[in-house]
Parts: sequence; structure tokens; C-alpha cells
Amino acid sequence: MVFNSLTFVLFFTVVLTLHSLPLSWRARKAILWQASYLFYAAWNPPFVILLWVSTLADWLAGQRLHRAQTPIARKFWLVFSLTVNLGLLGFFKYGTFLLENFVALLGMLNIAFQPAAPDIVLPVGISFYTFQSMSYTLDIYKGKLRPWPSFVDFALYVTFFPQLVAGPIVRAVDFLPQLKRPRRIDANTLGWGLTLLTLGLFQKVILADSVLAPVVERVYGAVPAAGLGDAWIGTLAFSGQIFFDFAGYSTCAIGAARCLGFTLTENFRYPYAAVGFTDFWRRWHMSLSSWLRDYLYIPLGGNRKGAGRTYVNLMVTMLLGGLWHGAAWRFVIWGGLHGLFLAIERWIKNIRPVSRHRTSPQDTGWRHFGLALPTYLAICLTWVFFRAADFQSAWTLIGAMFGFSANAHLAVLPVAHCGLVLGITILLLTGHWMMRERGFEALWRCVPWRVQAVALAGTLAALAFVQGENRAFIYFQF
Repeated sequence: MVFNSLTFVLFFTVVLTLHSLPLSWRARKAILWQASYLFYAAWNPPFVILLWVSTLADWLAGQRLHRAQTPIARKFWLVFSLTVNLGLLGFFKYGTFLLENFVALLGMLNIAFQPAAPDIVLPVGISFYTFQSMSYTLDIYKGKLRPWPSFVDFALYVTFFPQLVAGPIVRAVDFLPQLKRPRRIDANTLGWGLTLLTLGLFQKVILADSVLAPVVERVYGAVPAAGLGDAWIGTLAFSGQIFFDFAGYSTCAIGAARCLGFTLTENFRYPYAAVGFTDFWRRWHMSLSSWLRDYLYIPLGGNRKGAGRTYVNLMVTMLLGGLWHGAAWRFVIWGGLHGLFLAIERWIKNIRPVSRHRTSPQDTGWRHFGLALPTYLAICLTWVFFRAADFQSAWTLIGAMFGFSANAHLAVLPVAHCGLVLGITILLLTGHWMMRERGFEALWRCVPWRVQAVALAGTLAALAFVQGENRAFIYFQF
């Protein structure tokens, strides 16, 4: 079940109606809990068992961690939680990948080994809900959270359907306190939630799927024929597609949760206005980047153990972050490139002398803009590894982007597609830059209600009349 489907519209209407009935708060929470299982079961019912396993394991580990009297016992229950969650994630997401690489390694040693195909199906959203569930026991272990008294509350936290399969990755310390008292739903809350849902669907259905996806598929499906112009236009289109697709899902998730009275954490903050890669990861997929920072980078030592160790910690964190996105070496390379850029950026900041001359805000703004554009172009280069089907295609396309292609500059795409993608890219970057330090909700509240109504009516009309392909969200595969 996806947000951009009539099935979800019917499902959400029923859930919202039941949630609005004058029932006890405990009964309403139980309805949301069971509805979340139904939402997930719409993909593959047997995989609901994995949600049960993860929920029960971390609930038990959290209770035992709090009662443990010795450091050894505390570590045992932490390891138990990590083993269950990472074991499930490792088997279902990386089992085939590890087996293929093991066979390849034996082949390099001239050892013939041909195992039976494992035929492992990747459960949708497993990377998201395992990280979310693990954060509960990790926070209890670190003393940031006490075990939650209600199992129903904890189960709802793990399975809450708006963000279950593609984030944001919600922390228990942020969500569980919202379950203490009944959530009030008034006209303003419901209106803002539905507005976010509409805008998120517009990003996904219109911009990502209908406008940009066909251009991306045309270029990345004909990599050997792509020239310099094709390569850049296709990659710029993908930078827009993945943003509108993923940010669109997060906006829908936040909007659906708001309709039910809950507040989810922000996941995107105009990332293509980032000044440097550190700033980019403070703005892109913020729930994942903060998770990796708090539960991986800082425990590894962060920047507290010298410059050399800091660079190693950055690289390890980003390599594992890349692997989190997919069981393929090109995702590891994608993460490694981000780690390399972060390390180079940190090294430059460490050796650059601090200027004693005061600069005006206007000068600072132009300097930041001059750094934001190269940051965006470097990000686009990394997106090639994220989108390409394999290494050969990625290197071929990057070569074309730097002019090492024997084909014409536009051998795949018509000129009209180029103008369309360039126009959307310019509008996207301009919008991100203008909104860089602003909040969308505050801006929307300042817009006259008549303008809001016209904008939403036009958006709904476009969604109703566009004949899309009902594509799944890109991050469902992670």
C-alpha cells in the first residue's frame, strides 16, 4: 500500500474516522496499532512476523537492561537486541550479497563453488524499522530513556504506519511521550496535515514520476549512447527525482501523522542549498544522518581522538551508511565518496587560517552561494553511483559527464527534455536557496487563504488528471 494509491485513500479515511470517534485513548491507540499491521501486511502478510520479532526482542531487552545489576548483564541484553535486529537485517537484506561475494572470492582463489540460489525476498522498510526499534534499547543503555510501561505504546511506536516503511526514522524519546495523553485533532491540525499530504503527493506523482523519471530512465537505460549533455541532464534529473520522491514521502508521512495528532521529526531542510557536505548531511535524510552520528560516529570516538582517527570514523560511518542504502558495492562507493568529501572538507577547515577581516552579510551570502553550487555538482556526481545499474555504467556515465564520450552531446534526449530538466533544476535550487533558513509552515501561514485554496485546488486537479504509472517510492527498496 503506497500513499499514491486509491487503496491508501480509502484506508486512511477509515483510520481517520475511527481515530476521531469518542473512544478511550487506549482503544484509539490499539486501533492505530492494528491498522499499522494491516498497512504493512498489504505488501506481504508473512513479513508482519518480522515486526513482531523486532518489537518483542527490543521490548524484552529494554526491560532487562533496566533491571540488570551488572555491566556484563547490561551488555548482554544490548548485544541481544543488536543481534536480533542486525541479524534480521543482515539475512534478508545482505544474505544474497554476502553469498555472491563469497563465491566471487572463492573464484579468485580458483575454487569452484556454485550454491543454490537463496531466493531471499527483501521485506519493505526493514532498514527503517530495525534502526528505529534499536534506538529504543540503545537509549536505555545510554541512560537517555527509561523502559516504557505500556507494551501497546511501544508496539505502536515501532509500527506507526505513516513512517513505517521509509521514514523518517523516529526516536523513542520523541514519539513515546506523545502517547501519554490523547492527541487533540482540530480543524487547523487536520487542515495542515492534509495540506502536507497533498504537497507530498504532488512532489512524488507529478514532479518525480511524471516529469523527471522518464528522462532519468531514458539516459540511464542507454548509458553507452549517452553524450556529455545527456549524462548531465539525466543526472540533474535524477537529483531532482530522488529529492522529490523521498522528500515527498517524508512530507506525506509527516502530514498523515499530523492528521492523527502526532508530530514527526523533520527529514529534509532544503539540502541542495547546502554549503559543503557537512551542511548537506544536516539537511538530507536528517533522521538517518543524526542516527548514524549518535549511534555510530560518536561511539567510534567522533572527533575526540585526534585528526587521523576522526577521518577514519567519518569514512567508516559513511561507508556503512552507503551500505545501509543497498546491498551492492556501488552504494558503498557512494557512501565512500561522501566520506571522502567530508574528510577533505574537515581537513581544509583545519588548515585554513581564520580571517580577521569582517565581512558584510552580503559578501557572506555570495560566498556561501559560490560554495553551494560546487557542493550540488559534487553531490550529482555521487548520485551516478546511486542510480546506475552497475559499476561499468556508472564509470561510463561519469566519463561522458567529463567529455570522454565519442557520442554527440545529445545523442539520447531531445532538446525539449533538456530545457524542461534545466528549468526544474534552476527552480529547485532557487527555491532551496531562498528557503535555506526559513520554515515552510511559517511561510505558508503568511500566504492569504485564497491563494492557498487556489494552489491546493490546482494541485489536487493535477493529481486527479495525471495518468502516472503508480511507481513505488525509491526508498522502499532500502
